[in-house]
Amino acid sequence: MVIYKLLIVSSVIAATTIITTLLFTLPVSITSNEYDIFVDPFKDPQDLFIMSRILLQNTGNLPLTNVQIDFGNQQIEKLDTLAPGHKILVSPPVYNDMLFVIVTSDEGIYVKKQYRTPAKMPGMMGS
Repeated sequence: MVIYKLLIVSSVIAATTIITTLLFTLPVSITSNEYDIFVDPFKDPQDLFIMSRILLQNTGNLPLTNVQIDFGNQQIEKLDTLAPGHKILVSPPVYNDMLFVIVTSDEGIYVKKQYRTPAKMPGMMGS
């Protein structure tokens, strides 16, 4: 009888832990903002080259218009419209310093972010 109670308590604790972990690690797509954007500039220096990209996602409820991506060095890319929930990947221009990215839109969006780089681990490419 004690074994069954211990098994039930352990199962409840395990299920609660799994559900809590999933709730806090899954991206939340419910937003209350009309206009919002997620910007993730990423660069991964390798031995001979640098892999880089910028992920943009409209996380608002309404479309963003005249989205501009400023890579620095007077290098700008323009997008007409970014629909709600839509994601795009953009590559920085050749010979760009890749220090930061500024994203703006007609709706008042202004996001400035530095490029993030992954931690290097032994045995991985580029380490």
